[in-house]
Amino acid sequence: MFTLIFLFLLLNIPLLVSSFIHPRCFWKVKQNKSKDGDLLTSCIFSLGSVKRPVKKEYFNRLLNVQTPTASYKFVLALAFSIDEVNRNSNLLPNVSLVFELPAGGCHPVSQLHSLIHNSEQSQEAPPNYVCYEDIGCAVLLTGPYWLLQLTYGPFHPILSDCEQFPYLYQMAPKDTSLAQAMISLMLHFSWNWIGLAISDNDQGIQFLSYLRTEMEKNTVCFAFVNMIPVNMELYMSRAEVYYNQIMTSSTNVVIIYGDTDSTLAVSFRMWESLGIQKIWVTTSQWDDITSNRDFTLTSSLGTITFAHHHTEISGFKNFVQTLTHVRYSDEYLAKLEWMKFNCEVAESKWKTLKNCSTNASLEWLMVQTFDMAFNDASYDLYNAVYALAHALHERLLQQQVNQPMDNGKEHNFNCLKVLHSILRKTYFTNPVGEKVNMNEKEKLQPDYDIFQTWNFLQGLGIKVKIGIFSPYFPHGQQIRLSEYRKWWPTESGQMPPSVCSADCGPGFRKYGQEGMAACCFNCILCPQNEVSNETNLHQCVKCPEDQYANTGQTLCTDKAVIVMTYEDPLGLALALMALCFSAFTVLILGVFVKHHETPLVKANNRNLSYILLISLIFCFLCSLLFIGHPNSATCILQQITFGVAFTVAVSTVLAKTITVLLAFKVTVSGRRMKYFLVSRAPNYIIAICTLIQIILCAIWLRVSPPTVDIDTHSEHDHIIIMCNKGSATAFYCVLGYHGSLALGSFIVAFLARNLPDTFNEAKLLTFSMLLFCSVWVTFLPVYHSTKGKVMVSVEVFSILTSSAGLLGCIFVPKCYIILLRPERNSLKKLKEKIRVKSQSL
Repeated sequence: MFTLIFLFLLLNIPLLVSSFIHPRCFWKVKQNKSKDGDLLTSCIFSLGSVKRPVKKEYFNRLLNVQTPTASYKFVLALAFSIDEVNRNSNLLPNVSLVFELPAGGCHPVSQLHSLIHNSEQSQEAPPNYVCYEDIGCAVLLTGPYWLLQLTYGPFHPILSDCEQFPYLYQMAPKDTSLAQAMISLMLHFSWNWIGLAISDNDQGIQFLSYLRTEMEKNTVCFAFVNMIPVNMELYMSRAEVYYNQIMTSSTNVVIIYGDTDSTLAVSFRMWESLGIQKIWVTTSQWDDITSNRDFTLTSSLGTITFAHHHTEISGFKNFVQTLTHVRYSDEYLAKLEWMKFNCEVAESKWKTLKNCSTNASLEWLMVQTFDMAFNDASYDLYNAVYALAHALHERLLQQQVNQPMDNGKEHNFNCLKVLHSILRKTYFTNPVGEKVNMNEKEKLQPDYDIFQTWNFLQGLGIKVKIGIFSPYFPHGQQIRLSEYRKWWPTESGQMPPSVCSADCGPGFRKYGQEGMAACCFNCILCPQNEVSNETNLHQCVKCPEDQYANTGQTLCTDKAVIVMTYEDPLGLALALMALCFSAFTVLILGVFVKHHETPLVKANNRNLSYILLISLIFCFLCSLLFIGHPNSATCILQQITFGVAFTVAVSTVLAKTITVLLAFKVTVSGRRMKYFLVSRAPNYIIAICTLIQIILCAIWLRVSPPTVDIDTHSEHDHIIIMCNKGSATAFYCVLGYHGSLALGSFIVAFLARNLPDTFNEAKLLTFSMLLFCSVWVTFLPVYHSTKGKVMVSVEVFSILTSSAGLLGCIFVPKCYIILLRPERNSLKKLKEKIRVKSQSL
């Protein structure tokens, strides 16, 4: 059953919220004449009970008593509440409530607490009619020895001291969540730069403490804090400072909190009269001050007030206007209290009313008015009357069991004592369906209705309920505002901003200014490869390694993968070059094998030529290992194959140059030189040099072998996948070894270039080594200045170019002779040519 009830309430939350924030509209007319001291004058009434019916003539007689104009609404509210109780058949049978307004002077509010305190000590009651502005009216039940009080109006922490005021009940709930409600409103409108003006007393300081706690949680900052002294002389000496501070401040929102009869109210009236353009945020007790000022169109951007949420009480206007001897027009009542009118009906005529005269608009509003509003103080007074009625009702029930012993003084004392014991346990539901608990410790935190008040026409003000705050709503959803922005005073239907610094948009981060509030900051661009896609971030988010920041630094985008593949045009071109050169080398090898018995092939040591051609085929083909998606095996094979193949090729060239040199020195050095030539000693050079290179490669693989490298940092928007050389030292040792062999071959070939012989290839070997060295010397700086697949392509191109240089310089001229000039490759014809030359000589 409980589950079903919970589900029912859960499903109806949207309906409840909708009813809470449905707009309620009010209008009020400025009083033509009002004295400063008469603005928020309230009264202390003396209530009692009589065993007779009370008719409306009784209220007519009381209402004829002279009462300050602004306090008259409380008299009317009290009369309405008592009349409603007296007509309730379930309360106080045969008993009626009455109240008195005896003639008496008004006491300054500063004397009120001392009056109550002194009466507690002296056992004497204060005068029954006290005019004051601070805490509203107290409903007094007086006895001969002690005082019982029920107060209405704003809650005061001082009066909640049970030891000092044991017989005092405050009808208003404690505003423990008011600061949270106000900060929630600031957050809703994205206001983080606000001003504060409070009374410099215990109540103001306590509110400031609550406010600071909420602001620290939500990064809302004070533009200024004006603590207005309660002493008038001290205030007057600083009034100009407060005015200049609020005028020069960049904030558009100012919170007002304090007593409405204090120097703070004087400041507020002065600021309003000078036309300071601010949004005032305050409590409902300031509603009278804001509504009694001149309603001029340029006075301010409006006032937002927080009032305790309560169900509307109907019939108030009808009660007042049907009194026998008193007739009140809507216009007169609108000077006392806010008048309710229909928002939906007014919506269609809103723009028209703005262009009408004040009198025409006033007449239309009076037609649409359906009741007179109860403010917070009046509602507390309403509940106070019902609390007293319930307590008296319970006492009557007890009297039926325990009959009084006498009707004297002792009885009155005991009566009030019993009434006090009953009141502190009283818990009831008032006629509009709201729970009222007189035990202050058990009272729930109140919900708040949020109203906005602004100037509509000259002398005419409009107030609209724009939302509600409840501390019992889910966190982050405690404030709900109406969408009826058409009622708001700004043309755009939007609230003006109130920030210290403009928001840092996506792509930027906040940078706090030293010595300034947290809400004041500079906006700086996110560092490289960091992004922010929200506003006002303190830190940018670094993109993952496989992503990069876009131009606006608001989004991380996947990096494009760069790798030398066969699908890439450059990779395909290099692969085709390698295959073509390899095929060409195989063709040359076939030519040499076919003509292996010719003098040209035999004279240049055909075995070394075969080895060189085969090694060049491997040199061309090893470049294919650099193309395609690399893995651990290909990375190792790239460098080992490259190192060994080129070592064989260059060492073979070295062997050929030494062979040529030995062939021409054999006649000079005798048998020893001939022994080296016949024993094929130069052929061992290839094996020795290759073995040394294999040892170097083995050490390389042992110490730091090549691996696959995923480079995410070299290029901003690309991931480079290539082989890491592992040990750079080992790589350059391999290249250096190639260079030393090539340099040795070049030197030997250069020395043998001019030796006389028809088939001397020393010159060809010299040019091939010169080209080989030039390619790899050029390779080094270019290789270090490139990244990614360009770096790979440079290495592949160097391999192909140097290999092609050896092939072209050494073997292409020989193929030319073998294929196109065969007469130069015939030993018989060469001998005839030599004989002809000798005969001619």
